[in-house]
Amino acid sequence: MDIRSLYAAQRYAATLPAMTPQPGTGTVKETFAAAAEEFQQTLLQAETTASAAMTGDADPHALVQALAQSELAVETVVTLRNKVVEAYQEILRMPV
Repeated sequence: MDIRSLYAAQRYAATLPAMTPQPGTGTVKETFAAAAEEFQQTLLQAETTASAAMTGDADPHALVQALAQSELAVETVVTLRNKVVEAYQEILRMPV
């Protein structure tokens, strides 16, 4: 067994838990609701940190970190929305 095969097997084993469904995760609706709640909390935390930074109560480093987290969250939601719209358009193009 060469070293590349060993590394490939290790990487596969490391990603395997991420690919298997987690027990007790709930329905798709519950998963999306939890994701939306987490998104809302991320934006609320960034807004709170920004308000605190304006009054001088927060560290500038914390502000930058909160803004980076909110930017990543917004980009993720926009990407997800784009994928859903693409899937919907693909369904509309299917012949009946």
